[in-house]
Amino acid sequence: MRIISKPLNKEIIGKLKAGEEVLFTGTFYTARDQAHKRLVKEIGKRKNFIKNQIIYYCGPTNTPRGKVIGSAGPTTSSRMDEFTPKLLSVGLIAMIGKGNRSKEVRQTIKKQKAVYFLTLAGCGALLSKKIRSKRLVAYKDLGPEAIYELKVKDFPLIVGIDSNGRSIYGTQ
Repeated sequence: MRIISKPLNKEIIGKLKAGEEVLFTGTFYTARDQAHKRLVKEIGKRKNFIKNQIIYYCGPTNTPRGKVIGSAGPTTSSRMDEFTPKLLSVGLIAMIGKGNRSKEVRQTIKKQKAVYFLTLAGCGALLSKKIRSKRLVAYKDLGPEAIYELKVKDFPLIVGIDSNGRSIYGTQ
């Protein structure tokens, strides 16, 4: 198992291979459908905070008293496919979610030398234990679908699509 931390860069990403297991320590941002729609709409209008960042397709549940975050499992990634090529083209370097991606997203990941990680579906409560802090960053009105900055330690990932476009799902 490879241990990586932020900041990720093209050199680290280039060494990752489809199917490889990773423990990640660092920071990433949550964003789902509505946040993606707004991010794409606002490209060029506001500071590009996704450049060289990682987006986790997640909408955490309400935070129970005494906890950092509620359940924080991955959302089906294909729901973001229509927005992903544009976000990759302006500097997004990695995504975390569950499930396969479209041919266009796979090709853009390869072109931009980015990476797509998978994490444990159905294990939101377990994953929440790896999250050390949560901070609202944007779109508070979206509630759990707002963008949050998460700081994590030893967050389990699998390389779903590597920077050479190889996918654990094949070439479908």
